[in-house]
Amino acid sequence: MKYAKDFMNTPRTIKYESNLADVLKKIIDEKKSRLLVTQNGKIIGLISEKDLGIFLLTDTTERKLDEIPLSEIIKKIISVDEKTGMDKCAQLMMTNEIGSLVVTSNDEVVGILTKTDLVRYFTKLDSQKIVGEYMSPYYAWQYYDTPLYKVVLKMVDEKISRVILRDHEETPVGIVTFRDLFNLALTLGDKEDVLDNTDPLISVIFPRKGFISESGFGGSTQINEIMTKNIVSVNYDDDLTKAAKLILEKNINGVAVLSVHRNIIGIISKTDIVRALAFLL
Repeated sequence: MKYAKDFMNTPRTIKYESNLADVLKKIIDEKKSRLLVTQNGKIIGLISEKDLGIFLLTDTTERKLDEIPLSEIIKKIISVDEKTGMDKCAQLMMTNEIGSLVVTSNDEVVGILTKTDLVRYFTKLDSQKIVGEYMSPYYAWQYYDTPLYKVVLKMVDEKISRVILRDHEETPVGIVTFRDLFNLALTLGDKEDVLDNTDPLISVIFPRKGFISESGFGGSTQINEIMTKNIVSVNYDDDLTKAAKLILEKNINGVAVLSVHRNIIGIISKTDIVRALAFLL
């Protein structure tokens, strides 16, 4: 049996008094997807790249990031002792619908454990499970020429992490993930305005909130402009460990699942693999 301490990572912290501009800079500079929030030397919460990304995608205020306190998007932490089994950690993540756990030793924070760490652990096991047993059969899709704002709203409203894009002959031509949108939002997050050069003859500047604005950046940009054209996939009857290794190798959160006829019939994600681990041992 492996424990949380065997796969945890060293946490990075940021002070509660910080603003979102501070968070953005730290996430980009340190290349960390999560920061623990401290107040008076104690860990009181967590902020993730996803939290910041969602905020940047959906915020409709006119405030600059250095005017927005970290307290607006801080999340509570759930902690486990460093000797907690990895299966128990997986169960806690699934029960609480979270992507990370704070790891403690003698009530002191010593690390952080994420879904990626659990997927890495899963690759060390001989699970003898196939992709089809744990894949999510539903997947969202849109046409590749759909305006950006419609895709953003769909992903936020349905709390989904990826959308398959089709051409008008119903052939899958690409995929867009929350990470794509996060990266775009993070890139533009410290800007008051967004330059849109969609029309080569006209350059238009929109407020950053244009991500979800039909009349702004989100309305003038088609989703195929930021989509990933090559859809990474596995087969329905592939070993689940193979899918886990592919997800880690490609540094992505999920892959498409193909039928024997090479049609996309579902998605296998980090969350699905964590779910498998939660009930495997």
